[in-house]
Amino acid sequence: MFKERRKMPRRQINRLAQFRSEAGAASGECMVTDISEGGARLFTELDLPEAFTLWLGAEDTKMQRECRVVWRLGGEIGVEFVKAH
Repeated sequence: MFKERRKMPRRQINRLAQFRSEAGAASGECMVTDISEGGARLFTELDLPEAFTLWLGAEDTKMQRECRVVWRLGGEIGVEFVKAH
């Protein structure tokens, strides 16, 4: 068995989200399969950069988070939310 290494519990949501790199070079859609206060698991067939902004939610209630990739496994990507200083 694998040891649980997450600092915070995640909840499954399976929602479509958008991502964009800081330089604006990469953008597209991904599926957020689970999320916590500190990070998320994403699925996409596109090439996500190591750091990007993730938008999730309806136009009037969008949540925006700066993300950093911490692991990749095929089309699944684990990200942590980067706190602004």
